[in-house]
Amino acid sequence: MEYRVIKKNGDKISTLGFGCMRLASKLGRINEEKATEQIKYAIDQGVNYFDTAYPYHGGESENFLGKVFADKSLRNKVKIATKLPPWSVRTREDMDRILDEQLSKLQVDSIDYYLVHGIMGQDVWDRLKGLGIIDFLDKAIASGKVKNVGFSCHSNLSTFKNVVDDYDWTMCQIQYNYLDEYIQAGREGLMYAEERDIAVFIMEPLRGGSLVGKLPKKVEQEWAKSSVKRSPAEWALKWILNHKEVTCILSGMNVDEHIKENIKVASETEANSLNKEEIDLIESVRDLYKSLTKIPCTACAYCLPCPAGVNIPLCFEKYNDKYMFGTLGARVMYQVQLNGVMSDGNNMASKCVDCGLCESHCPQHIEIRKELKQVSKELEGIPGKILGAVAKRVMKSS
Repeated sequence: MEYRVIKKNGDKISTLGFGCMRLASKLGRINEEKATEQIKYAIDQGVNYFDTAYPYHGGESENFLGKVFADKSLRNKVKIATKLPPWSVRTREDMDRILDEQLSKLQVDSIDYYLVHGIMGQDVWDRLKGLGIIDFLDKAIASGKVKNVGFSCHSNLSTFKNVVDDYDWTMCQIQYNYLDEYIQAGREGLMYAEERDIAVFIMEPLRGGSLVGKLPKKVEQEWAKSSVKRSPAEWALKWILNHKEVTCILSGMNVDEHIKENIKVASETEANSLNKEEIDLIESVRDLYKSLTKIPCTACAYCLPCPAGVNIPLCFEKYNDKYMFGTLGARVMYQVQLNGVMSDGNNMASKCVDCGLCESHCPQHIEIRKELKQVSKELEGIPGKILGAVAKRVMKSS
């Protein structure tokens, strides 16, 4: 495993971190046996950074990690990170209450890395400052409840820089991949933090999985041009690790093969290791994706639950599939997955009641209501209803 050093505290962090938002699950709950097995395997291979948060897995991710790392032989090998949810903070006292709750759930006296979670815009940061977030962070460190502080951010570059400048952060967390080099904090934000000795951790390295799996034919053909054969995941992770300014990539891993592949890539990739030909190929693939993708959704699900029951990420996924893989297949799967064939009732775009709650939580700042109307127009209608009826009949007869 490759390690990179955090300048402000000297910690050596594995270049692959284990994201605990998408742990192995069974029947809608964490599959504790499988997830524990995968975590132990990752530690044995040198992964030493585990990232969770207050809302992950319906609030159960922290509890689960607390059970796993009650084993001190494991706890002593890793750094644990969790986050303060701004949307749950209404008073200064809420901050202390939530932190104490997290310490209890994680079964620790001190959290290695404590982040202000998902700063969406300047208004969010200004509200937190008005409530006393700076005082809270200072006292959390002074008390020993928190060892290092950071923040994760889905805002624009201007807000990102303002947050960076407002506190002596140890680290920060940004969305960064070869499709998103110039959105949100982007490359300029990466450099801005690095110049101030703030370690940068990367989320959404595979853009919610959209850079792997079934690929558009043109993208497959482009990857095939390389004399070096790599999987799409390997190309994507190598592109990020090629940046010396990046400390760690966070990957939400729950499949054994994916974990092994990601560990292999992180163990073999050093900064500045890609040559010009490889970088040019990645940029060519990026341009192809940008020409195909209609909605930049990463399926983070921060927009959920929808009061009307719309499965927003899945609606957008099927809409993007239409342009990447074709209309018929997208319409069929839209009906199968969203119209009661393999789902609980109707979760389609047309159920949107235009409340706008989702848009206030979207890290990508997508005009969700507008896009849902377009999804409904293109994937529902008479053709969609016919396909839905056929799909239901097939499923019932099987």
